[in-house]
Amino acid sequence: MKNVQILDCTLRDGGRIIDCAFPDRDIFHIADKLSGAGIDVVELGFLRDGRTVNYRGNSTFFTDVDQITPFIPKGIRGTEYVAFIDYGMFDFTTLKTRSQDSICGLRVGFTKKNYEEHYDDLLSAFYSVKARGYDLFIQGVNSLDYSDIELLKIVETVNMVKPVSFGIVDTYGAMYVDDVSRLYGLIDYNLDKAVAIDFHSHNNFQLSFSFAQEVIRLSRGVRNIIIDATLDGMGKGAGNLNTELIADFLVRKMNYGYDTDIIFDAIDEHLHDLREKYHWGYSPASMLSGIFRSHPNNVIYLTQKFRLNTKDIKNILSMLGEQERQRYDYNKIDKLTEEYSESTYDDSDETAYLAEQFADKPILILSPGKTLLTYKERIGKYIEAHNPTVISVNFTYDEPDSYSFFANKKRYVAQAQVNSAKMIVASNIEQREKGAITVNYHSIVNRGYKLFDNSVLMLLNLLKRLRVAEIAIAGMDGFMNSTDGNYFDKSLNVERLGPQLDEINRELYEMLENYAATVSGLCKVSLITPSIFEKLFEVSP
Repeated sequence: MKNVQILDCTLRDGGRIIDCAFPDRDIFHIADKLSGAGIDVVELGFLRDGRTVNYRGNSTFFTDVDQITPFIPKGIRGTEYVAFIDYGMFDFTTLKTRSQDSICGLRVGFTKKNYEEHYDDLLSAFYSVKARGYDLFIQGVNSLDYSDIELLKIVETVNMVKPVSFGIVDTYGAMYVDDVSRLYGLIDYNLDKAVAIDFHSHNNFQLSFSFAQEVIRLSRGVRNIIIDATLDGMGKGAGNLNTELIADFLVRKMNYGYDTDIIFDAIDEHLHDLREKYHWGYSPASMLSGIFRSHPNNVIYLTQKFRLNTKDIKNILSMLGEQERQRYDYNKIDKLTEEYSESTYDDSDETAYLAEQFADKPILILSPGKTLLTYKERIGKYIEAHNPTVISVNFTYDEPDSYSFFANKKRYVAQAQVNSAKMIVASNIEQREKGAITVNYHSIVNRGYKLFDNSVLMLLNLLKRLRVAEIAIAGMDGFMNSTDGNYFDKSLNVERLGPQLDEINRELYEMLENYAATVSGLCKVSLITPSIFEKLFEVSP
């Protein structure tokens, strides 16, 4: 007995790329062909209310279940027909009782915010769907947004409600196979065995087909699972898992009875012209949407309006906050694009020059921690023994052949008049002294962190770009609660609250840990003064 079902959501999720504006004739014939091919569940569209949709036909944005009924093929057994409700976009009190001719089920999708802020109403919506005779499918949007504990709480709710299925949803196409395995294992172990696991992915990393096979493998032929897919992978941005791929896999590998010839006919007859007019499928820009867990509209907007290069799209997405990326605020994107364009700088000549200057000697980074004073003798002995190129961070060092790296505007303004010919300055500092070596700010920041513009990390990223082979660091102490501050020069001190220090140190540790992993085997990095980060790097005696 088969435990895998295919749910085709071409007319719903696939339709997003055309605002669900399918002609009525195509809606019926796509549903008819999918049914004829033996597809287990066909999603005929969205169910929304009159606040957001004015249904006049030729659309799969429906406002009443009776509007969907004419598109259900008659006389074909074995296929279930459903519609999708986004919680907050439909008044469940208006839902009609299921009739003999209407759709069989409703899939209800909700966000983490919906669950946290409207739990009782959401629960009422679930029960109202079942009370009116429909099969209930529960879809939690963006499964990666939940911690394990949060996800287990949702599973508890699902077990209480007892729907047909509960979904693992890769809303932004951000999952890798290990994410799928982890989430599936957690849910499978705790979910009521009578509830199927639904898997819905987006193909930003070209992994949807692999994900489907992994979920099937993990089910071990025991857990009932539902795999969402669309004809030709149709969908916004990178699109979805291809119905024809998963159907063919199940036919050839597991002896299922889907008729792929009919599926190919549906693609040729109803999607060919759409494919000519609209674009979906893999692109580097869609990959970035997955990396940053961004709503595809952000990428589409940046691509179509500004015609930006992929790396520029990457940098602008990284400037958005985590929650901002999951929405689309075009005014915000316009502002960030303007800001980014003003500070973009081609530093190819400067980095080529620096790579040549730094090629033959180790680099000694002087971070402005207090150990620069307390371990001055040790630093001097290192310089004498290794003759490194010295680079101080946000202050100038009294040696004629040393460099000073500035990424902080305030620090630069205070010291710009000193030794400007040996200054390396990030391009975010607009008023640069003549002779300063300018490097692209956006190429060396650590987007995704609150301390993304930490100057020491930015210098390390620059040296990674330059393929430096050996780095020693002094004065990178970490932040402590101290009455006399955290810097060797009291004029550099800023007020920091105690509770913030732990968070600052934690994030710095994480960034340095990631940096150490990326340069492992390529660059030897050591510390020559005491530091809270000693576990990450070699410590020089």
